[in-house]
Amino acid sequence: MRIYGLTGGTGSGKSEAARRFAELGFPVIDADAVGHDVIAPGGAAERAVIEAFGPDIVTAGAIDRAKLGAIVFRDDAARKRLNAIVHPAIGMAIAMRCAALAEKGHGAVVVDAALIAENGRKEDYLSGLILVMSPVELRIQRLIEHREIDLAEARRRIASQTAPETKLALADWVIDNSGTKEELYRQVDAIAREMNG
Repeated sequence: MRIYGLTGGTGSGKSEAARRFAELGFPVIDADAVGHDVIAPGGAAERAVIEAFGPDIVTAGAIDRAKLGAIVFRDDAARKRLNAIVHPAIGMAIAMRCAALAEKGHGAVVVDAALIAENGRKEDYLSGLILVMSPVELRIQRLIEHREIDLAEARRRIASQTAPETKLALADWVIDNSGTKEELYRQVDAIAREMNG
């Protein structure tokens, strides 16, 4: 099975690109959704996250992602601690989903994950890396409009992630998402044709 990583900073339009890949017939695994699953009640990383960050992050019997996010987006060490706990569980869950898709006869999958290639190298399992880029001010605008967060929080979240420019050398394809949705889709369509070729 060919596994294509789709990455980009928060507010870049990566999720919109993922939706387009799905419309074109590619199975898409959303690493954020997998991350939610692994910290959900009974999830593979739930207990370890609560032990690391304390019972105050639990509301109504489940990890309150807003409370957890408020901690990790403001504290680099806390974010690294969370990533060290959840990334192995997310990686295992994604590998299992890829194996299940391969058993069903799928030849390729797109893994939508902001944190792919964070360490300055492309993961060995990837057949290709797609990077979605947008100007920082446009990303901030999107975060404020679509995620209902304020300017300071939008800037904090963007600053907490690796700058997309550091992934440029690793990317097999780069999508410029500074224009319209139609322009984004045209770029995704062209990449999909190459991926199927």
